[in-house]
Amino acid sequence: MQRWRGLADIPEDWGRSVVTIGSYDGVHRGHQVIIGEAVARARELGVPAVVVTFDPHPREVIKPGSHPPMLAPHDRRADLMAELGVDAVLVLPFTTEFSKLPPAEFVVKVLVDRLHARTVVEGPNFRFGHRAAGDVALLTELGESYDYDVMLVDLFVQGEAGGGVPFSSSLARRLIGEGDMTGTTEVLGRPHRVEGTVVRGAQRGRELGYPTANVETLPFTAVPADGVYAGWLVVGDEAMPAAISVGTNPQFHGVDRTVEAYAIDRVGLDLYGQHVGVDFLAYLRPQETYPSLDAFLAQMAKDVDKARALVADATAPPAPGRPTT
Repeated sequence: MQRWRGLADIPEDWGRSVVTIGSYDGVHRGHQVIIGEAVARARELGVPAVVVTFDPHPREVIKPGSHPPMLAPHDRRADLMAELGVDAVLVLPFTTEFSKLPPAEFVVKVLVDRLHARTVVEGPNFRFGHRAAGDVALLTELGESYDYDVMLVDLFVQGEAGGGVPFSSSLARRLIGEGDMTGTTEVLGRPHRVEGTVVRGAQRGRELGYPTANVETLPFTAVPADGVYAGWLVVGDEAMPAAISVGTNPQFHGVDRTVEAYAIDRVGLDLYGQHVGVDFLAYLRPQETYPSLDAFLAQMAKDVDKARALVADATAPPAPGRPTT
């Protein structure tokens, strides 16, 4: 799959394509419906399928300080889109200048002049251009002038998560913030992943017999609620069963909020400086303090046993495997 950052990266000889545009943070199951339809249409026409997205999130440029928690970094989103059959991903740097493009100019500059869109696939609430003035009706009208058609796809998907409300990035963020990993997995179609670099912490876990990877998460990451979780520590292509702690470690009067993963039954791992992923399968318990170190260690042993059993019973490992940022 081709990955482009900015319009200048698109090959000069690029031909017609099927395009869908959106933030697509998390590539959740609603997004997968739209992207899947774009890929199907592209195969029908015999042209590539292209996803256009933005960095940073438009909200951060329009209203600084309002960047939403990020469900997946752009490289991971691209990998997830590749799994769906997408041929190219274009990440447009979203600047103040870019945000001021009138809708018609946006269409010409992106869809017509560079991507040579044959079909544009979007949800019914799609908005574009300065102050989100462009809508599906205008997109369709402009298509009559610029030789592309518009396919509308209803991304409405729902299940038990969130009490049965339609799946969305906002719902996924809420469930992650609540520590509801079962609901989050239903919305995303896979376990939620947090990525970052392994850094040196207090090394207390090593002293206690549970050496953890202390993960310095990427900016704006949607980190689950404080607590202990079962999941995987993903290093390269390997997903290792893990017991995961999120929070300030109140047993030892911690202050900084951290994400730490103990790779169950693994010995001698040296991960400092490596980029890893932490995939969250299930919430086990809140962070708590215990009356003694022995009581704390006994609880940790129970957590590890429970995490080991839950991961072993999981129907499928996280995928795609390799952390990409």
